[in-house]
Amino acid sequence: MLTRKQHELLMFIHERIKESGVSPSFDEMKEALDLASKSGIHRLITALEERGFLRRLPHRARALEVVKLPQDATTSAPPAGRTPFKPQLVETSAAAPHPSNDTRDLPVLGKIAAGTPIEAIQQERDRLHVPETMLGAGEHFVLEVAGDSMINAGILDGDFVVIRKTDTATSGDIVVALVMGEEATLKRLRRKGASVALEAANPIYETRIFGPDQVQVQGRLVGLIRRYH
Repeated sequence: MLTRKQHELLMFIHERIKESGVSPSFDEMKEALDLASKSGIHRLITALEERGFLRRLPHRARALEVVKLPQDATTSAPPAGRTPFKPQLVETSAAAPHPSNDTRDLPVLGKIAAGTPIEAIQQERDRLHVPETMLGAGEHFVLEVAGDSMINAGILDGDFVVIRKTDTATSGDIVVALVMGEEATLKRLRRKGASVALEAANPIYETRIFGPDQVQVQGRLVGLIRRYH
C-alpha cells in the first residue's frame, strides 16, 4: 500500500518518462507535488525503492526506472502548465537535401546557447530545407545548438532546432528566450507567480529566475534536425 504522495510521485515519474524518455528532475518533482524542499522527494523515492516500485540506474544523472505500478494505477494527462516536448527529429547527412514541394526553405540565424547564454540571435548565415510536416502554420527559423544544458530533453550540441516565431509561450514549453535584451538561450520556460524561470534539462545547470520584464520569448521549439557526418 502506497501513501497518497508516494502514489502521486510514482505516477508523475512514470508519465514523464513515457513522454520524454527521461525521468524528471528533483525540482520538477518537488514542484509537481507542491513540497517545500527536495528532502521530501528523497524520502519518497527511497520509500518507493524499498517497496520495489522504483530503481535508480547507476552512473547516470537523474536516472530512475519505474519497475512496477500499483494495481489501481491509471494514466492521466500531464499536470496543468506542463507541455511535453515531442518534436519531430529529422536525421540527415552532412550534405543538405535537395528542395522539394514538401519542404520549406528556412533561414539559419546563427547559434543558440544551450548552456550559459551567449550573444543575441545573429543575422541569417545559411538556409536549411525543413519538412512541411514539421512546421504547420506561422513563421519559422532555425538555430544551431551550442552547449549541453538541454541533453536530457534530447537536444544535443550541434543539433539544429526548428523554432516557430512567437512572443508567447505556455509554462513548460521549450523556448528561445532573450534575456535582458542581450543574451539568447534555449531553455524550458516556467512561470512562477510574477517571476519567469529558465530551466535547463541537465542537472549541472541551475535554473535562472528573472522578473517578468527581463525575459522576452522569441519563439517556441517545434522540431529538431540532426546531421551525421
